[in-house]
Amino acid sequence: MRQRNSLTRREMLGQSVGMLLAAGLWPGSVCAEGEGSAHEFHFVAVNDLHYLNERCGQWLEQVFRQMKNHPEGIDFCLVSGDLTEHGKPEQMTAVRDLLKGMGKPIHVVIGNHDHLSPDDRKAFDECFPKCSNYHFTHLGWQFVGLDTTQGRSAYGTQVPSTTLTWLDDMLPKLDKQQPTIVFTHFPLGPHVITRPELAEQLLARFKEYNLQAVYCGHYHAFTERHLRNATLTTDRCCSFSRQNHDGSKEKGYFLCHAKDGMVQRTFIEVPPGI
Repeated sequence: MRQRNSLTRREMLGQSVGMLLAAGLWPGSVCAEGEGSAHEFHFVAVNDLHYLNERCGQWLEQVFRQMKNHPEGIDFCLVSGDLTEHGKPEQMTAVRDLLKGMGKPIHVVIGNHDHLSPDDRKAFDECFPKCSNYHFTHLGWQFVGLDTTQGRSAYGTQVPSTTLTWLDDMLPKLDKQQPTIVFTHFPLGPHVITRPELAEQLLARFKEYNLQAVYCGHYHAFTERHLRNATLTTDRCCSFSRQNHDGSKEKGYFLCHAKDGMVQRTFIEVPPGI
């Protein structure tokens, strides 16, 4: 006899994201149990750089050097939006060049502060072409970068319909069993401040996939939510010019370790006087 709290795979796939969260279930992870990945690597996930001026640049240059020189070695860097403070061309060009100086592949998504005006994101698109909605693979892992911004708006936003449409077209091309990571600017975790409308609909599209982690920014504070094996986080900012929203003093980023189809993260604090 099947236990009362057990669900068949068919039943799981019919549940909403909210119900799956409450039950601690995530179908894609269940389908991929035992699959794993033989590949092991490290990468960095960082958010909210808010480049403003040359003094920010001097500080960030040392931060990026610290990232690059971790003894574990990193394969690439994810940046979850707000690379700049105002979205000005000179700010965007400066932070692009600083990131290039790491000598590692850089994968970015746009933040609300990366718009010069509600309808002007030209500087971002010129410095980081084809980085609106996209995906890439690395050693058996799938990474999906998403645009969740609504111009420069910071509150009361919703996930753009263009992003949801793009996901509908792209997701059938992904392997449902390969471990998958999403990175975007606005928080997707339930009950996180500034979570946009339609966030649950976005997550629902990954219901049958082996989603392992979601890295977000915008809310400058550490938060963590869980969808079975998937961990959804925001992190403190990594900015010289801005502060954390929760009053915490630490600035830094996540050093992430992918191994055996799972990912673990460690917060790396950047000393104030770096």
